[in-house]
Amino acid sequence: MDEPGPVGRESVSATRQIAPFVYEGRPQRVLFGPGRRAEAPEVVRALGVGRALVLSTPEQKESAEHVAGILGRLAVGHFFGATMHTPIEVTEQAIAIFDEHEADCVVAIGGGSTTGLAKAIALRTDAPQLIVPTTYAGSEVTPVLGETAEGEKQTIRSPKVVPDAVIYDVELTLSLPVQLSATSGMNAMAHAVEALYAKDRNPVVEMMAAEGLRAFASALPVVVSAPQDIEARTSAQYGAWLCGMCLASTSMALHHKLCHVLGGTFDLPHAETHAIILPHAVAYNAPAAPEAMKVIAAALGADDAAGGLYALAQSLNIPLALKEIGMPEDGIDHAVAMTIRDSYWNPLPLDVDAIRALLRHAYEGSAPAA
Repeated sequence: MDEPGPVGRESVSATRQIAPFVYEGRPQRVLFGPGRRAEAPEVVRALGVGRALVLSTPEQKESAEHVAGILGRLAVGHFFGATMHTPIEVTEQAIAIFDEHEADCVVAIGGGSTTGLAKAIALRTDAPQLIVPTTYAGSEVTPVLGETAEGEKQTIRSPKVVPDAVIYDVELTLSLPVQLSATSGMNAMAHAVEALYAKDRNPVVEMMAAEGLRAFASALPVVVSAPQDIEARTSAQYGAWLCGMCLASTSMALHHKLCHVLGGTFDLPHAETHAIILPHAVAYNAPAAPEAMKVIAAALGADDAAGGLYALAQSLNIPLALKEIGMPEDGIDHAVAMTIRDSYWNPLPLDVDAIRALLRHAYEGSAPAA
């Protein structure tokens, strides 16, 4: 028998070069699957608490009451006033009710607005959090909190706001309106996109980003055409978890900075703003992140990353222009100034004229331009 020879040079040369990196995993219990909301009481007790304040937006009140019914005596009160961009005055109202009921934890049912409120309460009270997502926001797994005060949104990154447990129950997403499903999914995809060219990216997150983008690219068109398709909804929720993990593990860049400025300053709807800005921010950064662009394009089955994202948004029949969602045209220069003033790290340096052009394209809803 011939003895095995040395590994061939061809296979060695094909090995990917892995640069040094840091990956920091965060302790969190995640339950994924249909019907898992029934396990909410056990999850709360496992956190060592037993007096939950149930949170939601007014629109998610029915789902929140349903989960409160499952919690039974563990639910000691409720607050159904969560709202976009987590205004500090709303957080103060919720904390007053939290104290009134002597609650020792929060259970949030809904999307990013409700999760943001849960995080804001936890930041100030150290209360454990159980999040039951009904959208694809992904914020339920991140250490990021965006709060708004006096018309300006500030981002906080702290381990104190990471939820302790998450229950992904696809059945709770079946009633999510089609347009919100699509924009929420595009919002989540932005987390994966920026993770691919983040300054602290790493191979683990790159794999999650690519898989999350693929999951959404295949699921969202089906969700829009067949909202009750449980397999597509499950794939979208799986993508939301993966994309959220990307945001949890890396820093953000131009896309998120622009969306925080636009949302906090002009009170634009969160998911729609992300969906509109994403192709344009990707086009801006494309020259500085060619490898990331290849991964994004491949996940979308497109020739071009920015063009593929724009085409996906078109196919989902969601707003493509900031002017459609309430952005004032005379606010563009103010948004540019705020973006430049407190900028995030970005793979391509920020240029005033280029950012203005980006926002102009996004305002009009035209195709992204390099």
